[in-house]
Amino acid sequence: MNHTRTWSDVYGSACATFEGRAGGHRWLVAAPSNLAAELPAALEDVDGKGQVQLLVHDGLTPLLTAAQALEPRGVIVVAPVALSAGPAVTVPGRSVDDAGGVNYIEGGAFPAWEGPAWSVQEAAGANGECPAASAVASLNVPVLVTGPGQVGEVLERWMDVTPHGR
Repeated sequence: MNHTRTWSDVYGSACATFEGRAGGHRWLVAAPSNLAAELPAALEDVDGKGQVQLLVHDGLTPLLTAAQALEPRGVIVVAPVALSAGPAVTVPGRSVDDAGGVNYIEGGAFPAWEGPAWSVQEAAGANGECPAASAVASLNVPVLVTGPGQVGEVLERWMDVTPHGR
């Protein structure tokens, strides 16, 4: 895929768009800054159709906003380890006042989540808490959690099992 655009959102999150061949779907890859270094190169190596937006975020509000605005076919949440499912979580409320000049309060209760059936088998049944995945699940958007070294491979696999995906 070709890296076509980079910008910062209203929350101060780094965002980048990668474009593939015509057609396909929109996808969102979301990562904390400490896991994002190798993601642009991994996304440039993806062979597929559609568009991928990379969001390097701190907190859940930028992720929820991006997922609502983009309406992706699915969201890949980057975490230290791949997970196949996770429990409901309650994120304590916190005031964020230093992100790009926007002050807001985030937190709340988010539902349990489960990755797509094909990914559950590949994650070897590992379950764990992942607030970002639970937040995405609250929007009824398919979500998958993987490590930073597997993002390109997992995205291509998801495209392969999605009609008109790759």
